[in-house]
Amino acid sequence: NWCCPPGRRVQSSKLGPTPPRLLTEEEFQLQGEVETRKALAELRSFCQSPEFSAWTTVSRIQSPKRFADFVGGASHVTPNEVSAHEREFGLESLSIDEQLFEEDDDDDEEEENISDSSGG
Repeated sequence: NWCCPPGRRVQSSKLGPTPPRLLTEEEFQLQGEVETRKALAELRSFCQSPEFSAWTTVSRIQSPKRFADFVGGASHVTPNEVSAHEREFGLESLSIDEQLFEEDDDDDEEEENISDSSGG
């Protein structure tokens, strides 16, 4: 009772929890980029620490040179991987998705016109 006035507790229990605010597309992209950079920096830092067993890790991975480059500060993705990602998830894929949805919308309209003209 000493930390919260009684009226305050009653008011908050009546309103219930407020739902979280959804992120905009830009906020989502920005948060993803910031968090990825932060996690990659933490990973690099750990891989450079004395607790990290480099030989054990290198013996288990397919591309030790690429891993060493990453730990040294190089990008975690290759230009080819960036291009492949852009083709699959970039602006090109958005236009393909839009075309697919437009075709679906056209099909829905045709179905509605058929059911309307059948006298039903």
